[in-house]
Amino acid sequence: MSVALRVLDDGAWVSVNDERRVSVGELWRVAGARDDGVCGCDCADFVVEGFTDVGVDGRTVAADVYGQCIRCGTAVNVDGIPVGRVVDGECRPLASGTVRFPRGGVAAPQRLPVPGSAGED
Repeated sequence: MSVALRVLDDGAWVSVNDERRVSVGELWRVAGARDDGVCGCDCADFVVEGFTDVGVDGRTVAADVYGQCIRCGTAVNVDGIPVGRVVDGECRPLASGTVRFPRGGVAAPQRLPVPGSAGED
């Protein structure tokens, strides 16, 4: 049984079998962010700003995303973030909670100012 995966609405959604399943604007807690090179935080609060690609690795639905840690302002592109699993021809969400980015999946970290972090109003 095949599963259709697409990025819709200029990177705003991951679609599975023509149903919007994962959206931008979600806040993900990332364990080991410092160790994985995401940013300098032990546990980052990563807001997803867009999806650039989606695919399946075995039974795992994985997306390439870009966004930033709202704690420190580091912006990154990350490849292969697990967002679901294919079970019996359907995409099921992963257990909620803290995610772990794949090692080596982080590209081009950039430091961006976070409003209010440097005394701005």
